[in-house]
Amino acid sequence: MDSADAFDSRVDAYEAMIDWPRRLANEQALYRWLVDRFAVRCVLDSACGTGHHAAMLAGWGLDVEAADISPAMLERAAARVGTHGGVKFVRRGFNESVPAPATFDLAICVGNSLSLAGDAAAVQAALANLLTAVHPGGAVLVHVLNLWRLPQGLTQWGKCKLADLPSGRHLIIKGVHRAGDGGFVDLLVTKLHADQATLHSDCVPFMGLRAQQLERYARWAGAAKVEFFGDYVRGPYEEALSVDLIMLAQRG
Repeated sequence: MDSADAFDSRVDAYEAMIDWPRRLANEQALYRWLVDRFAVRCVLDSACGTGHHAAMLAGWGLDVEAADISPAMLERAAARVGTHGGVKFVRRGFNESVPAPATFDLAICVGNSLSLAGDAAAVQAALANLLTAVHPGGAVLVHVLNLWRLPQGLTQWGKCKLADLPSGRHLIIKGVHRAGDGGFVDLLVTKLHADQATLHSDCVPFMGLRAQQLERYARWAGAAKVEFFGDYVRGPYEEALSVDLIMLAQRG
């Protein structure tokens, strides 16, 4: 099972693990700052997942194109947003450029999505597509997990939740571990029955991306200015310590 199939088949479990109100409350100051700094009116949300960021941005009066390769994610996102104006959903992967270049003021690819691109060439192509999508002077925001702060081998179990999913009550445990230059999202999903439990497990690989690598690809694709943050309050990025690796690239 590849990364896209794994997330597609476990959309309910991954969705249940995230406290979206808390997460968006933590992140929205950065997005507000971006909207003001770049006079944003039109946003591309690449790898939009279940549409929470797209809905938030549209709620601010912005026009949003939300793209994802997963039909299950897009279906969930469209159901969430409903008839809310300002959001257009399209099925499109990292390897596909936008039909009309230089359309957007801001393009975002967050939630560790870029690390699922597959290989370095795919990451480079994805960043080129994102920068091509924004007009000169526009910005691209990328967020991935900082793999390099994790010790080798040991799984860090970060979340455990009892959730009522459409298929019944489940116990869900999520963790992450590092193996060399790659990482893995570990998910244990146990369906609880009256007299037994059924366990499913996924181990989804993702790439370890470094700041220098992302900056090199961004500048190759036409970025005139590149900044890095270690969190959503724009703290400094430290490879050995930061949980997040956030890149802001401005097209020249």
